[in-house]
Amino acid sequence: MKKKIIIVGASHGGHQSILELLSRYDDVDITLFETGDFISFMSCGMELYLENSVTNVEAVRNFRPESFPQKNVHILNNHQVTKINSDQKTVSVTDLENGKSTEESYDKLILSSGVNPKSLPIPGKDLENVYLMRGYDWATKIKAKLEDPIVKNITVIGAGYIGIEAAEAAVKAGKHVNLLDVIDRPLGTYLDSELTDVISEHLAEKGVEVHTGVKISEYSGQGNQVQAVKSDQGNFPSDVVIQAAGVQPNTAWLKGTVDLDARGWIKNDKYLRTNLPDVYAIGDATLAYSVAANKKIPVALATVARREARYLVKHLFEKTPSVPFAGIVGSSALSVFDYHFAQSGLNSFTAERAGVKIASSFYEDTLRPSYVPENKVNPKVYVKLFFDPENHRLLGGAVLSTYDITAQGNVLALAISQQLKVEDLAEADFFFQPGFDRQWSLLNLAAQHALGEVEFTKK
Repeated sequence: MKKKIIIVGASHGGHQSILELLSRYDDVDITLFETGDFISFMSCGMELYLENSVTNVEAVRNFRPESFPQKNVHILNNHQVTKINSDQKTVSVTDLENGKSTEESYDKLILSSGVNPKSLPIPGKDLENVYLMRGYDWATKIKAKLEDPIVKNITVIGAGYIGIEAAEAAVKAGKHVNLLDVIDRPLGTYLDSELTDVISEHLAEKGVEVHTGVKISEYSGQGNQVQAVKSDQGNFPSDVVIQAAGVQPNTAWLKGTVDLDARGWIKNDKYLRTNLPDVYAIGDATLAYSVAANKKIPVALATVARREARYLVKHLFEKTPSVPFAGIVGSSALSVFDYHFAQSGLNSFTAERAGVKIASSFYEDTLRPSYVPENKVNPKVYVKLFFDPENHRLLGGAVLSTYDITAQGNVLALAISQQLKVEDLAEADFFFQPGFDRQWSLLNLAAQHALGEVEFTKK
């Protein structure tokens, strides 16, 4: 008899779970339930869609239901799992199209329920043209407003990755953009000030009005239409408001059944098991074990969910897995108009939040030798490294330039995951060719600088 696997959530963790189950087992019957109407929209691809850089919105997804024609795979959208009945090993599921509820049995249950975007709890949050920067429905609504000539002023709430993407897409659509955040600089939870200073200046050059330390009190308007964002720094005229003010775990339906922490993250162990037998949790609704921090921290990344799914399915039918999940580094990249950055592991903000002591070093240079004029092919490059002050183990890093050096972020990720030291990076054997880099590569030089060595190659 086939083992019945139920998966909750059709994003990266759910998708990878199906792929792994089909790859590894012949005796499974897989059912995936997704609350939304549109299966597996990739919100991380929303900016490309808003800027007309994709074929069409239907393509901005991980997979379609018809991607899995196998008879043992059942993908059901508009189906909301509302309860886990662990004693009976069933879940309660509501068909949102007809309102009918059913009980579905499982042998193994994989929770990949993800997160929901936060809407500020202030007056006016339900006005028309107040949007969230996530999901298929919001993407199509925002796209229509960017193409509407009547819309002149767009206010973006939140200057993290999603907010920056929204602001850039709006500017490129010819709109006047105010970007507001409660913290002291854009991207402040991802990059240190040496790098965000460069980005802040560039945002201003491109026409984004950045306002930091802002406390928003109300979205105001006439009738049911938003017209302004009110704050302690004045009122911002707004035909459209795009909220990108963070996320919260989609776990309210699990309270009293699955163990959650105080902020609603699902508690799982080193094998990704919950407190319920045969119930597992992966992805954004959980805290991920960080190799750099040596503890669990919130890391909402597609790569994390997919790596967890791959591990989990591999060991799904072992009573106790032979090895625990190895953990993650947490790496990401973003373009901000002409600049590109990648970051990996910890930074000053995340290290402090995790209670990890770090030392850091900031390095600035040009990408290629000095005899290549400083221009588009030999621009300034910036590197920030973070490491243990006692043993010099690498804990994090970031690179920034107008030239796309984001692949260096993968080098940093590998170094962090393998617990290399600054000395290892300083001596690492990278290639040299003056059309690409220096005699010592960029990360060699940044590590040597962190160790206080003479920067003879700058001449």
